Amino acid sequence: MTKKTITVMTVIVSVFAVAAVAAVISQSFANDTPAESRYVPEYTASGELILPKNNIWREWVFVGAPLTPDALNSGKASFPEYHNVYIQPWAYAIYKKTHVFPEETIMFKELQLILPPAENPDGSRTEPSGRGYFPGAFNGADVTVKDSKRYSATGGWGYFDFNHHEPKAPMTKVRSKDQCAFCHISGAKKDEVWTQFYRILDQ
Repeated sequence: MTKKTITVMTVIVSVFAVAAVAAVISQSFANDTPAESRYVPEYTASGELILPKNNIWREWVFVGAPLTPDALNSGKASFPEYHNVYIQPWAYAIYKKTHVFPEETIMFKELQLILPPAENPDGSRTEPSGRGYFPGAFNGADVTVKDSKRYSATGGWGYFDFNHHEPKAPMTKVRSKDQCAFCHISGAKKDEVWTQFYRILDQ
C-alpha cells in the first residue's frame, strides 16, 4: 500500500467519521425537539383521551378566540372565557387543500378568563390601548376529535371536557351527545365545527 493510498483512505475515514458524528448530533437534537410533525389523539387503555403533553397545542395553528363574557350574558354565560382554538398543523394543511377535516383532527379549545378586575358594568376595563376585554388566567379546556368510526353516534366527532378550571385534567372520557354534540350538530356551520367564527377555516 503506497503512502498516497493511505492518505486517501485516511481522508475517506475522516469524512465518514464526521458524517457519523453529525448524524448523532442531529438525532439528539430531534429527540430534544417536540414531535409535532403529525400529532394524533392518544388514549388510555379504557378509551379516555389523554391531554397533549407540554402544552403543545399552543404551537399549533391558532384559528380564533370567540368571547362571551358573563357581564354581557346576565352573569350566566355558558362559556364566560376566551375560547382560544387550535388545530394541528398537518390537519390544517389538509383542510386547506380539501376543505374537509381529516380523520384524527383535534380542535383544542383552551379557555382563558378575562383579566380582572372589571371596571365597567359590561365587564370591560381600560388599558393603554383603550377600553375592552383582555386575556387573563387559563381556565381549563374543551377538545373535539374527528374519528368517524369511534364517534359515529355523535356525527364523527368526540367531545371532551378537560375541566373548566386549572389544572387541566390529565385525561378524560368522551361526553354524551346531550352534553356537547347536540349543539354542534344543530348550529355549527361545517362538519360540527363552528367555522363561521374561525375566519381561516371559513374561506
